[in-house]
Amino acid sequence: MKIALVSGGDHKYYPMILEWIASVDSAKPKDVDVDLCILDAGLTEEQKQVLQKRVAHIAAPEWPADLPAYKIKNKEFLKACAGRPFLPELFPDYDVYVWLDGDTWVQDWGAIDLLVAGAQKSGLAICPQVDRAYGKAMRLKWLGPFPFKARSFYYSNARRAFSGKVARDLFPYPTLNAGVFAISGKAPHWARWQALIVKALEKGKVFTAEQLSLGMMVYLEKFPAEFLPATCNWLLENQPVWDNDNHCFVEPYLPHQKIGIMHLSGCDAMRLDRSVKVDINTEDGQDKSLSYRYPYYDGECDEAIELPLSSSSEAAA
Repeated sequence: MKIALVSGGDHKYYPMILEWIASVDSAKPKDVDVDLCILDAGLTEEQKQVLQKRVAHIAAPEWPADLPAYKIKNKEFLKACAGRPFLPELFPDYDVYVWLDGDTWVQDWGAIDLLVAGAQKSGLAICPQVDRAYGKAMRLKWLGPFPFKARSFYYSNARRAFSGKVARDLFPYPTLNAGVFAISGKAPHWARWQALIVKALEKGKVFTAEQLSLGMMVYLEKFPAEFLPATCNWLLENQPVWDNDNHCFVEPYLPHQKIGIMHLSGCDAMRLDRSVKVDINTEDGQDKSLSYRYPYYDGECDEAIELPLSSSSEAAA
């Protein structure tokens, strides 16, 4: 079975892409064979020369639709979002494609195994943005005892890109986070996702189109999906716990399972600067100051950089 692990971004994401590669190399069992692939959404020539020595393929996606200039001006980095439904065309002939955002890193390979197994079973494997340790998935404003204004990722973005009916139909569902997923190379999901993202881009935001259209495909059109636990895509606006004995991040409640994939969504300062730390609890009740960035990278990527927000941290604005 040929497996592609794909990430990407622009020149500002390059330091985290290097960390992502290092984390994959460290976590991957020696008997596992995967190809690392990179979506070039604005990397420099020098950066690509370095990456070419470390990955199997680099491909530059195009915009999937003819978009007005105001939507894409100075936003080439969003090709890493809009290009996700087209991975089989960009990197052909793989049995399973595993996408991991440029601000993720792999702490435990078991999460990759689950993603691959889920794609083989159901065509698509993905994590809903729900967990016992997570906060609210949607918001309501009230006029006295009556709800009068709904807000959620799906509701806000579907109303703009499609219609009020689509927004209402999607409102109850938790967001399927498009920052980490796996899809079988032969799954029918690809063609439908490609068609839906083009429609979403016509009226909606470029920034949210891939995640919105993916949710529509699963929830409204009933394409099969294997929903995986949050440990396969831990959104770090929700604080984990540090296990002092095993030197790893774990979920905050018993049984303190090891987190497989760390996703720096909502951690804007830390994504800008590797040296930024936060105070978190340890499993044995102590306090510790740590960064959520991959801790074992020995390259030089400590410079402060200006990054765009990732799609996973997009609020329901």
